[in-house]
Amino acid sequence: MQLLAGDMRPVSDRFLEFSRLSKHFPVPGGGEAVIVEDFDLRVAEGEFVCVIGHSGCGKSTVLSIAMGLASPSSGGIILAGREIVGPGLDRGVVFQSPALLPWLTARENVLLALDQALPDAPRGERRRLADAALARVGLAEAGDRRPAELSAGMQQRVGIARAFAVEPRVLLLDEPFSLLDAFTRMDLQDEMLRLWEEDRRTVVMVTHDVDEALLLADRVVMMTSGPRARVGEILRVPFARPRQRARVLEDARYYPLRERLLAFLAEQGGHQGAIP
Repeated sequence: MQLLAGDMRPVSDRFLEFSRLSKHFPVPGGGEAVIVEDFDLRVAEGEFVCVIGHSGCGKSTVLSIAMGLASPSSGGIILAGREIVGPGLDRGVVFQSPALLPWLTARENVLLALDQALPDAPRGERRRLADAALARVGLAEAGDRRPAELSAGMQQRVGIARAFAVEPRVLLLDEPFSLLDAFTRMDLQDEMLRLWEEDRRTVVMVTHDVDEALLLADRVVMMTSGPRARVGEILRVPFARPRQRARVLEDARYYPLRERLLAFLAEQGGHQGAIP
């Protein structure tokens, strides 16, 4: 057991456990490509973890296995004492693109998740919960609008609302802000900080942006470049919570931590800064 920084609640440091996780894919002509090998990580309940690494290192592959969308070649993932063997409502998922059904309204897209999570609840109660989830992300007036009527940032907010609406045990975020313009991206990063502070839900987020990772995470997990990628180093982020962007950037520790992340990535190959 441990205490998270700035929080007096005891939490399990093995709430979400990746154990010797490996993923191999067959290649033409026979043989296998080993994308991820012996990936080990323990995530505490209520912790916000960011995973970074160069393109192709397998970070999204690891997250896909956690989502239940892919099966490991060996090893496994345990969430709250149970092995993950497929998709489940105990995990909320947000992808790079909002993944909204274009013929449904924002409210109806959120209701898709609530209908699965609460099939026996009255329709009116599910609608109330959908509207509350939209209101949490600043879309209280957008429930009747379809995705084509919403900006890219608003569409992603709907996706985030849908993930939060079912109150999952863990949120799995696969570069959720990477397709947005810089201003909208910063806005949604700040929104994610606010939402996370409200209930301290466990989060594992894949990102290619070291600044985003330092703003959001309790720890940053750095993956080695593939093939046979694994956890190379883990950086604990010391900034107090609740966090504000300006205070983080003004902290004397910020740039040394940023340089440490960039140095690791440079050793793995590729360019410094946001990772393509």
